Amino acid sequence: MYKLRPHHGLCSAFFCGHGYSEAFTANMTEMLRLFRQDDPYITLTGGTDCICASCPHSLSHVCDAAEKVQRYDSAVLMFCGLSVGSVLRWSEFTDRVNRHILEPGLLQDICGDCQWYSICGSTKGNTE
Repeated sequence: MYKLRPHHGLCSAFFCGHGYSEAFTANMTEMLRLFRQDDPYITLTGGTDCICASCPHSLSHVCDAAEKVQRYDSAVLMFCGLSVGSVLRWSEFTDRVNRHILEPGLLQDICGDCQWYSICGSTKGNTE
């Protein structure tokens, strides 16, 4: 089972090989490959997760943009009807993100101030 920050359900929908560093991009690519291939159970967490593990902004297991990403996490949880500690399959999580956030067009409301929004806001999601 993997720990996953809720907002990473949004990031995964639009990830296209860009990232904070080569290590981050390689890790994100591999994690998404595993998630899509194996459809594992995930536990939603309010702290760092398997994607943060290679992020240069994760300092001693704390994101240096903690306030912003916690806001993103809280919004994803609220719109998807989930909470920290929820356990569900990857496919169920991405389905909820699609139905409750992406299809209704709420991406900009949640993370429009993210540095990657210019990529996400201009592409169609890929949460298969």
